[in-house]
Amino acid sequence: MNDSLSNGPAATVLCVGDIAWADAADLLARHGLRLNHVPAGEKIPGSYWGEPEAGIIACDVYVRDDTPVHSMLHEACHLIVLPPERRAQVHTDATDSVPEEDATCYLQIVLAGQLPGVGSARLMADMDAWGYTYRLGSTKAWFEQDAEDAKAWLIERGLPVA
Repeated sequence: MNDSLSNGPAATVLCVGDIAWADAADLLARHGLRLNHVPAGEKIPGSYWGEPEAGIIACDVYVRDDTPVHSMLHEACHLIVLPPERRAQVHTDATDSVPEEDATCYLQIVLAGQLPGVGSARLMADMDAWGYTYRLGSTKAWFEQDAEDAKAWLIERGLPVA
């Protein structure tokens, strides 16, 4: 576990350096994305929130070892939900709607279940620790009880929901 982020809940989130790089790169590659490693202390290209958050530019996802896994997956999912012509134009900010943001959150949970050493339950706990907020009080409650619209959005576009 990477404890360099802060003292408190965020210090307990799983970071990219805590999982197998090849597993993460392979998962993203299955969706047409490239995972790029940024050396410690260097600026992350395309990071909307700034370090240590992941960055995105077109088909590239940029992370450091201290980037939270939930951030890597979230930014990757922003690209995955886009049609290729929009994906190619992305630099830093990919969302243009609330439904697209919700679908991104749903998909990151689904893909975490496909990432060895992570899993959906762990990712949802990390999302809560990092400060994601949902009206039902937790990421898990939202995913299980209030995300039908996000799931339908993904199904309509042929994207994975399980």
